[in-house]
Amino acid sequence: KKKEEMSTLVAPKDFSPVADAEAIKKACQGWGTDERAIISVLGHRNMFQKRLIRLAYEEIYHEDLIGQLQSELSGHFERAVCHWILDPADRDAVFAHSALKKATPDHRVIIELACLKSPEELLGIRRAYKFRYRRSLEEDVAAHATGEVRKILVALASAYRYDGDDIDKETVKSEASIIRDEIRGNAFNHEELIRILSTRSKAQLNSTFNHYRDIHGTSITKGLSGDPANEHLAGLLRTAIRCIKDPKKYLAKVLRTAVSAVATDKDALARVIVTCAEKDLVEIKELFFKRNSTSLEEAVANNTSGDFRSFLLTLLGSEDI
Repeated sequence: KKKEEMSTLVAPKDFSPVADAEAIKKACQGWGTDERAIISVLGHRNMFQKRLIRLAYEEIYHEDLIGQLQSELSGHFERAVCHWILDPADRDAVFAHSALKKATPDHRVIIELACLKSPEELLGIRRAYKFRYRRSLEEDVAAHATGEVRKILVALASAYRYDGDDIDKETVKSEASIIRDEIRGNAFNHEELIRILSTRSKAQLNSTFNHYRDIHGTSITKGLSGDPANEHLAGLLRTAIRCIKDPKKYLAKVLRTAVSAVATDKDALARVIVTCAEKDLVEIKELFFKRNSTSLEEAVANNTSGDFRSFLLTLLGSEDI
């Protein structure tokens, strides 16, 4: 399917970066900020258009658009808008940094970035991270994890997999049985599974996952469920497998978990919508609806409020709910 058909973003063909920059500046002047005006411009611009608006803004006002918006807006709305304006690799670098800086680091975000992105995209994120924070992604990941968890995170974050469709059938068989032995033996460290997950191509891994299921009648993720001694590591391994196996289904589940939590996980909700609105959010919305018998728009409308709610609904392609 064409990219436009998978995107929920509604962006005009013709636009003027100068007019947009002026409209945003006007929204930031005088008493209070006109948030609706900001949403009506930025909520309808694609990556290429946003890039030009930033350049025009800088040229006309000698200010950085993101800096201006950070001083005018606040809370989850400000973060979502500023993340939305960034180029994808830079945005993901910011997501990684924020996840690691939490009181309890959110290792799941690192797994997502490492396993959902293509090898080239992950390389771009690592480059953007180094440029922005003057440290490598791997060294910050290593500093915010220990033991076997550190091993899987660093291995995945620094991977540069083969990206083609070639599959080695013999390796599929041997590695499916290596994983089986490791799970059966209740291996504490899952050394082989970490090696396989962080080095093999996605096509090779999916073939291995399928072979494992065919031979053993159960999935690897199910096998990893009975691991109470090391639940955090097992949970991250399951996340990595789900991201590689079915990225859209995984993201639909992240959204479902975010809106069904006692306190809505607004960070996760915004992260998926902002990241996928220009890519494949149409399919993710369909999967969400199938599993929850309620639309993603309704879930967002019921679990968020104010400008944050309006902005996310705009990115979902439905403003008036």
